[in-house]
Parts: sequence; structure tokens; C-alpha cells
Amino acid sequence: MRITKADYNDLQDILDLQYLAYQSEARLYNDPNIPPLSQTLSDVETEFETGVFIKAVNEDGHIIGSVRAHSDNGTLYIGKLIVRPDLQGQGIGTELLKEIERICPHERYELFTGTKSALNIKLYERVGYVKFKEQTVSNDLIFVYLCKTKANKNKASSSVLI
Repeated sequence: MRITKADYNDLQDILDLQYLAYQSEARLYNDPNIPPLSQTLSDVETEFETGVFIKAVNEDGHIIGSVRAHSDNGTLYIGKLIVRPDLQGQGIGTELLKEIERICPHERYELFTGTKSALNIKLYERVGYVKFKEQTVSNDLIFVYLCKTKANKNKASSSVLI
């Protein structure tokens, strides 16, 4: 596996992988219309213009994972960490997360996921993110926000929500 910055020509493949990877989240939340599944190529192109996309590729050059981020007021907002479903649990997501932090050094990193996404939360906490806020979106969806700062960068613990 090789991790590099994605370029404009990768966006359709990343979007296709996004559709595949988010099927499990749609099932988990019983909602086939979650935003990652309704995003268009035009939406992704707009994100690409204002952020950073990286990709993991296998030995055949196929994209097997991706993550994107954008910066605002000293925080790197990380989103859509995706890995091909049959390759999840092999450390690809962890490596993508570490790489986006490495190539986009910031004082603070932030991301979010749904509270039902236990494996995602476990991954984020394992690499040093701590929960700091929850936001109710609907009866079936609560987002949990996690962050990593220089103070907690090397810790792999959870904290009490504030």
C-alpha cells in the first residue's frame, strides 16, 4: 500500500469508493440518504478546491482508501475517512489519518461521527482523539465530535464530554 496526495483525476474513483464505504453507515442508521451517499462529483470537486485529499492505493494502483480535510482558524477539520469494506480493520484508516495529520500539521484536529459508529470512535480514540461534544441531529442520529491537540496528541484515551 502507498499513501499519496490525491489529484483531480482521482475524484470520481474516491466518490465511487465513498458510496461503497458508506453503505454500512447507511444500514447502521437505517437511512439510505445520509449525506455521503447523496454527494455528487461536483460537490467533491468543490471540496477538493478548498481542501486536501489523500488516497491509499494498492499494488495495482487502485484506490482502497481516502481521507480529506480543510483548515479553518488553526484547526484541521478531517472528514470522510473511507476504506474499501473488504479491507477494513487492517490499519489502512489509521495510516490515512496519521498521514493527513503529518502533511497538514496544525495545533488542533477535529472530526466527527455518529454515536452508533463504535468502530470509528474506537479508531479515533486509539490514535489520540478525545470526545468533546455531542450534537443531536434527529431521533436516530447523534454526532460525537472528537479532537486532538498538541496536549493530547500522544494520548490514546477517552474523556468525559463537556
